[in-house]
Amino acid sequence: MPGNKHKHTDTKSHLFRQLSWDELDPVYLRQLILLAKEEDFEGSGLVALPKVVGDVSTNSLNLDESLEGEASIVAHSELVVAGLPLVPIVLNAYGEGCVFKPKVEEGSLVAENEILATLSGPANTILQAERVLLNFLQHLSGIATLTSNFVTALGNSQTRLLDTRKTTPGFRVLEKYAVARGGAWNHRMGLFHWVLLKDNHLAVSGVNGGHALTELICRARENSPDLAIEVEVDNLEQIDPVLEAGTDIILFDNFSVTDLKEAVKIVGKRAIKEASGGISFEMLPQMADLGLDFISLGALIHQSTWMDIGLDWKLI
Repeated sequence: MPGNKHKHTDTKSHLFRQLSWDELDPVYLRQLILLAKEEDFEGSGLVALPKVVGDVSTNSLNLDESLEGEASIVAHSELVVAGLPLVPIVLNAYGEGCVFKPKVEEGSLVAENEILATLSGPANTILQAERVLLNFLQHLSGIATLTSNFVTALGNSQTRLLDTRKTTPGFRVLEKYAVARGGAWNHRMGLFHWVLLKDNHLAVSGVNGGHALTELICRARENSPDLAIEVEVDNLEQIDPVLEAGTDIILFDNFSVTDLKEAVKIVGKRAIKEASGGISFEMLPQMADLGLDFISLGALIHQSTWMDIGLDWKLI
């Protein structure tokens, strides 16, 4: 039977959220870091592995293992910092004895030339870990910084920005975490999260609209009674059949601003309203007061640029 057993306010608070650091799996993080280390030390991923492994540059200097060093992680441009909690995990993967001291809050906006953190400990360890820890920081801070700019473009709107599953394979959790540090919210973590019937699902099922669309959604509800249902629509005519099925979330795909206004009016408070597809940074101010609950953008991640962050070295 058509009809929605879910409360939309509960769905909104449960499904769309901001990942915190405590929710990230330490085992996953260590594995990711070890993979990066193996690429550097052993040529992981290559068919022909190197005859000599390790950091040949540092090893060629024959540095005393007891040599201590101190370095500062410095922002070379204004940015929103993300990834600082990864730094001690990276250092531990390369050796023991390093001390990490953050100087700014994770997710904060920092000025050009501001010190983000200091490192001290065995010089060999810091030299070997430098590139990998900077790669993580530069990438994640790039996502957080771009996301913050997009959030600012919405002004004081009640509409929230969401990311998508357009993430770097293997890096999804970290990239979505960085989005959250930039002030936006997280959409589905994966295909497991909730039911999202997109245009290709409808095409494969031979359904485009009308009563057949209502029945398709009801069947999905029967098969997944404990999961929220989201349905992507690409025209105004599909909205009523989707509402008839009691859908929790309606995704307006590639709608014009004019059609979005009409779509929001049709739906009212009967479902959560999300817009996606073809949305640019410049469009956000004119979408801020349409009454949408969410705007989802793959650009928060795939259009981000690595930030300029450096490691300034000082021998003790």
